[in-house]
Amino acid sequence: MLGTSLLLVFLVYEIRTSALQARALAAVGRHLTFAVERGQSGEILYPSEGPYDSRLGYAKLPSILPKLKTAGYEIESQVRWSPWMRRVIGQGVYPIYREKNQAGLSVLDQTGQPLFTALYPQRIYPNFESIPDPVVQTLLFVENREILDSATPNRNPAIEWTRLIKAAFDVSLNQIDPSHPISGGSTLATQLEKIRHSPQGRTSSGLEKFRQMASASLRAYHNGEQTLETRRRIVCDYLNSLPLAAAPDYGEVQGLGDGLRVWYGADFVGVNRLLSIPEASISDQRVRDDASAAYRQVLSLILAVNKPSFYLQREPAALNARVDSYLRLLGEAGIISARRVEGSLRIRPMTGKTPLLQSPSPFSDRKGSDAIRAALVSLLGVGNTYELDRLDLTVHSTLDGSVTRGVTQALKELANPASAAKAGIVGDNLLSSGNLMSSVIYSFVLYERGANANLLRAQVDNYDRPLNMSEGSKLELGSTAKLRTLVTYLETIAELHKQYAGRELPGRQVADPGSVLVNREDRLTGWALEYLTAATNRSLPTMLEAAMNRTYSASPEESFFTGGGLHSFSNFDEKDDIRVLTVREAFQRSVNLVFVRLMRDLVRYHMFRIGGASSAVQAEEGHSLRRRYLERFADREGREFLGRFFRRYDGQSSEEALTTLIREKRPTPYRLAVIHRSVFPEATLDQFAAFLRSQPTGQALPPKNVEIVYREQEPGRFSWNDRGYLARVHPLELWLLEYRKRHPKATFDEVVEASATERRRVYEWLFKPGRKHGQDLRIRTLIEADAFQEIHRSWRSLGYPFSALVPSYATAIGSSGDTPAALAELAGIISNDGLRYPTMRVTKLDFAEGTPMGTVMTKRVAPPERILPPAVAAALRKELLGVVERGTGRRAYGSIVLSDGSRVAVGGKTGTGDNRFEIHGPGGKFTESRVVNRTAAFLFTIGDRFFGTIIAYIPGPDAGSYHFTSALPVQVFKHLVPTFRPLIEERRKNPGT
Repeated sequence: MLGTSLLLVFLVYEIRTSALQARALAAVGRHLTFAVERGQSGEILYPSEGPYDSRLGYAKLPSILPKLKTAGYEIESQVRWSPWMRRVIGQGVYPIYREKNQAGLSVLDQTGQPLFTALYPQRIYPNFESIPDPVVQTLLFVENREILDSATPNRNPAIEWTRLIKAAFDVSLNQIDPSHPISGGSTLATQLEKIRHSPQGRTSSGLEKFRQMASASLRAYHNGEQTLETRRRIVCDYLNSLPLAAAPDYGEVQGLGDGLRVWYGADFVGVNRLLSIPEASISDQRVRDDASAAYRQVLSLILAVNKPSFYLQREPAALNARVDSYLRLLGEAGIISARRVEGSLRIRPMTGKTPLLQSPSPFSDRKGSDAIRAALVSLLGVGNTYELDRLDLTVHSTLDGSVTRGVTQALKELANPASAAKAGIVGDNLLSSGNLMSSVIYSFVLYERGANANLLRAQVDNYDRPLNMSEGSKLELGSTAKLRTLVTYLETIAELHKQYAGRELPGRQVADPGSVLVNREDRLTGWALEYLTAATNRSLPTMLEAAMNRTYSASPEESFFTGGGLHSFSNFDEKDDIRVLTVREAFQRSVNLVFVRLMRDLVRYHMFRIGGASSAVQAEEGHSLRRRYLERFADREGREFLGRFFRRYDGQSSEEALTTLIREKRPTPYRLAVIHRSVFPEATLDQFAAFLRSQPTGQALPPKNVEIVYREQEPGRFSWNDRGYLARVHPLELWLLEYRKRHPKATFDEVVEASATERRRVYEWLFKPGRKHGQDLRIRTLIEADAFQEIHRSWRSLGYPFSALVPSYATAIGSSGDTPAALAELAGIISNDGLRYPTMRVTKLDFAEGTPMGTVMTKRVAPPERILPPAVAAALRKELLGVVERGTGRRAYGSIVLSDGSRVAVGGKTGTGDNRFEIHGPGGKFTESRVVNRTAAFLFTIGDRFFGTIIAYIPGPDAGSYHFTSALPVQVFKHLVPTFRPLIEERRKNPGT
């Protein structure tokens, strides 16, 4: 009996003081430690998918880290757990550490200064002392009234015995009477564990409840036996972690501060200021009303946690009723005054709608950091930037914040006419004073060659949309394509040098031109053999110099068969039309016709080196490869036509498609009849006649002929070729409309597969004897396309970003498009002596700093890849310098002068794109021109370390009002020099950084 009494006394004492558990759990807590060490740890047990651990990325690390390793990152350092930590967490307890109330993505520049920060939640209480007392007292009254009892310094906040016993009693009664309500036994500490770490933020079982209590208990005594300070922190943490549903255009709402802003449009600082004023000292009725409204908003959000989506989105009236009830209870308990109860009851705050939130910073202010974020989404395998921005992650980037901000501001200022005039952005070949400066979109990219990689220092554009102009756009950048063409040309000369320069024949040290079979159209091979035969110095640099001095006519009088048709080209400067220029002169002056002819030579060089694609294929009508080429042509052209027709009628019903076809073709009555019978072969005579009567032109068909035509065009009587001829419509267009009527949901791939036989039949005429001339043209078109595939391989190795080139000589002057970032990569290869260094934007990723999951990963840099022979790269650097010294980039000459008076050499290539859709009628007569956009570009190199691009761009029809050339981006480059000159100065002083 005495023993039982002593046990009861001890239990009462322990329930009131928590002395024993304080001593025991504090002893365990002292050993729950972790420390960061170099290298990879094998000790981390990552948390499961609790809301907090999932949102901050801790639960995702097991999938993220392998992706990063595959992408070339390695673990530099990682936490090591103490044996006790690993043992306790291994038993299912949540990781014990001081958790963060606020985290998110942080992007730092190369100096460690912040470029982008996404804190979540955005508004928090930094500590317990910052919380107004009415907020604390209200939370305790609603959730956990004993938690801050200072009379029990060792209290375990995870267990409130009276509530726990009552909850157990309610559960027992509920087993007998299911209508009996069950009260919650959770304290703030266990609720915090639940909303942060339990799956979906819910208590799914008794085992999960025990896990919450065990974790909360260990966390409470982690810093010692006395827990009052910990309990205060729990109150603060809970208010900062309130789960308050999700709002449109915002996402998940977390914490009281963000909840006030999102659901009520309230200012968090203002609400706290009002609630910090003692009620008795408020004399102004308006202030008293504002404080009452603020209090009601706070109370409503604390109460909404029970069912946030229900209360805040679906049934705000139910929430208001619950708030009214609690206001009266709080008044009766003396937590708030009768006056505040009365004032708050009069208020009916709006819920269920998201007020207008503060707009984020303009897209144009964060293009560099946005490019890094977009890359991280793919790199880490997260769903989107919303998910990315909530990760507990610090990213160390290569961007230079000072340069980025300086360029951003300078480009913004160019929208002002006065600033643009001061910058020299007005005048010939630039912007006229009458134009709207703000319409011009500028994009600037700057790289620096580091020890092992090309480091992105600035990526800026003034386009206030998510699109990244540097990488996310395909632009026709005009004569910058001449640089790619020149690279291919010099590569080809280097190949010919390698093939023939060392060849020895009796009496000669080089190949005898007569001993090598060369097609007369292959001018480059012929020239190389002649040069090597006559040259006394046969070194590659000397041969490349001679190649730059080869001459071409710039005359626009010649027409060129390319891309399957006859084309003509013009020069920008008509004075060049009568000139014969060297390749060097044409490159410096950016003369179109010279490079069109140079591209023709490159294409022909490859045409006669493609396996089996010799001139015999065209010369011999019975050549074995002719039919193969013709079949390829028929298949390719058939696909192209089908693709065009599929896009035209996509989303239209059969009747709508027929109307579209008739409207575009304007057929005669007889052709109209053929079209209808082809598309609707199952139509009855009455349906056919009704259709004809509904068409203005169809009414002209005499009634007695309607039935005759109907019978003549019955299904199967005519082939699709014949039907197309009779209707003056492409037979595949008629076939597609009839097929789509039977298969309205067919995809394009399904259409292509189903049309295989019909596409061959449509081109049967091409295989007939006597069609040799037509066959030759088509075979030549395909061989030319094959040659462009070879050129494309070269361009791709130099960073060209797209999957194909337009198989036309116009590619030499920009028709295949490019991106500023890809051009910058080409500039880097040339500047770096023909080596392609890997591009680096992110040097280090610091996950979960200060937590038991902390991991730091750094980029492992691959060795550079040899892309161009050093002699070719040296020749190209010389030509880029020549463009700035004597050519179209002259405005940039001498633009970079350092503080010591020295000049840094600038090289470059310019380009202008006046991009239009031109429509020609019968006989090639010009009928219409529609402006698409206008571009101007300047690819630049600065010394032997920096390179990049700058473009000016006007999209859409407005581009027709602008007439600027590449002189504009060159002048803007000159204007931007002060923004990045300090970086160049710094590298001169500290070249190893």
